[in-house]
Amino acid sequence: MQISLRYARRRTDCRCCGVRVEAVPWAPAGSRFTYAFEDTVGYLAQRADKTTVSSLLRVAWRTVGRILERVVARHGNPDRLDGLVCIGVDEISYRRHHKYLTVVVDHDRGQIVWAKPGKNTDTLVAFFDEMGPERCAKLETVTMDMSAAYQRAVTDKARNATIVFDRFHVQKLAHDALDAVRRAEVRLVDDPTERRALKKTRWPLLKSPWNLQRFELDKLAQLQRHNKRIYRAYLLKESLCRILDRRQVNVARRKLDEWFAWAVRSRLAPFRKLAHTIRDHTDGILAYVRSGLSNGPTEALNGKIRTITRRSYGFHGPAALIALVLLCCGGIRLAPVFAYPP
Repeated sequence: MQISLRYARRRTDCRCCGVRVEAVPWAPAGSRFTYAFEDTVGYLAQRADKTTVSSLLRVAWRTVGRILERVVARHGNPDRLDGLVCIGVDEISYRRHHKYLTVVVDHDRGQIVWAKPGKNTDTLVAFFDEMGPERCAKLETVTMDMSAAYQRAVTDKARNATIVFDRFHVQKLAHDALDAVRRAEVRLVDDPTERRALKKTRWPLLKSPWNLQRFELDKLAQLQRHNKRIYRAYLLKESLCRILDRRQVNVARRKLDEWFAWAVRSRLAPFRKLAHTIRDHTDGILAYVRSGLSNGPTEALNGKIRTITRRSYGFHGPAALIALVLLCCGGIRLAPVFAYPP
């Protein structure tokens, strides 16, 4: 059944304001579509790619993007920056040639509350400026990676907040140092027996001990006999992970100091560099031990953003991506037009 509604909207030509058109209760200003149609577009965009929405509803691909921006502006929570206490900050690439998006997540609600192109200090400062000094003073915890740009922004604008460095990034630095030692040793080995012992040791070295299979345990046992330097790097990596498992801050601080001294005198250049990096970020690492917070929820939502970007086959600009991210990850709940009550 096709229904056509014809209505002549009254127009006013004002000397000061220009042309103004009468508002109607069934369509937003400046749009050629009704509220119900735009909400249906938003509902479908939360569950399908834009090409499918475009072909199903017979509107242009770019029109879907403009509709989504209006839907987010209409249904998005205008007070989403109120009551923020614990937030997570991370960046994600949305296009080639170093095109990044800074994303801020509310840990308590598990929702993305803010996003903007860029990943430098000024980008995060814009978020704090939008919050205002009163709301910034109420922030207690900010989880992030070891980005110096984000640290400067938090230190300048949210001085009461505690910076918590994500455990995943700390362990990744240890894994990278271990892999650097392994690759350097493999290049130097000439003995066939030792070369066989080093073969296929990358993943056993990086895996957690409780996930190792029997043959992987045998590989580590052979490695202990044939190459002390790689096995020493493996023990340094595992010791750091066990320190991060602790929940007593004073004990973790003492163990971290002992680990630093061990890494410095280990004669392993990658771990000496890692030791100085950890020494410079000790307070943020111990804040993780104290609070147990990480950037895991932020990384999970970043994975959802990558899915959104992949199913849309990319975006020409950040505005449409930010609208779709807030629509899918900002707590907006929509229903199709046939689900609305009469």
